[in-house]
Amino acid sequence: MSHQVPTPIMLTGDRPTGPLHLGHYIGSLKNRVAMQSLQGERYIMIADTQAFTDNMGNIDKVTQAIPELIADYIGVGIDPGKTTIFLQSAVPELVELTMLYMNVTTVSRLERNPTVRDEIKHRQFERDIPAGFLCYPVAQAADITGLKATVVPVGGDQLPMIEIAVETVRRINRLAGKDVLPEPQAMLSSVQRLAGIDGKAKASKSLNNAIFLSDDEKTVSAKVMQMFTDPNHLKVTDPGQVEGNIVFEYLDAFHTDKEEVEALKAHYRAGGLGDVKIKRLLISTLNDLIQPIKEKRDQAFASKGMLFDMLRDGSAKARAAVGQTLNEVKDGLGLFRL
Repeated sequence: MSHQVPTPIMLTGDRPTGPLHLGHYIGSLKNRVAMQSLQGERYIMIADTQAFTDNMGNIDKVTQAIPELIADYIGVGIDPGKTTIFLQSAVPELVELTMLYMNVTTVSRLERNPTVRDEIKHRQFERDIPAGFLCYPVAQAADITGLKATVVPVGGDQLPMIEIAVETVRRINRLAGKDVLPEPQAMLSSVQRLAGIDGKAKASKSLNNAIFLSDDEKTVSAKVMQMFTDPNHLKVTDPGQVEGNIVFEYLDAFHTDKEEVEALKAHYRAGGLGDVKIKRLLISTLNDLIQPIKEKRDQAFASKGMLFDMLRDGSAKARAAVGQTLNEVKDGLGLFRL
């Protein structure tokens, strides 16, 4: 007797705190677009509730970024006919699910989360951590499980979040005595962490060290030209180091001809290849990728009414699905329901 394989459900999302950049594209967006050709349900969540955990003093920053984010999605090729885009705050059932999950998650477990620890340090919270910020991995578990997502495209730094979601699923299923929720799996991109143009940290909106999907050709060119290469590569004839060279890291990630990149690396190591030449190649490579995206996202952004209609429809669909999951979790745990 054959068992029917369940249809995969994908969930991913972004915080609306600014425009998306190449790190988002290579880390997750590219996978999301590719998955549209496969069977299954696809959801993308605009995580405004999560963004409030460290932006309550700047609500406008979050709300104004929402249409920009949807336009970025359209620009990279997300098709709202194939992928449901929804707003986290428009699905209040997620909050109730989060509250239930908080009762099976300890504070010490949240404090051990390396991603949260790094972000607390980056934001200099020390012990003045907003409770919502500390607990946002629990909310992410609710987001993932509320839609019964089985596939979650993420960057490598988000793996600890998936671990907490899996732990939550196992605890709920154990308490219920049956499999109420499926375990999610992370889908990692080939480039899990894209360095910023300063070479000091990963590309980030907050650090302003990224090339954005909304950057025009001149901006892309200026950002590439300021990238550091090998500080000891002073003359064209000098042998250069490829490892740690941000220009080559970006060529590895975005240039389609891998053999050409390897040949350039060999030439650079031997000497005789200038930094300006490889930067010009990177500029043309990135503009070939970004400018068609920018054109589509600018067209979409000009029709904000259409974007918001799309978001309302997607949020209604997501809310219905999460509401059903919430009731199943309540029934599984034996909670009283009127």
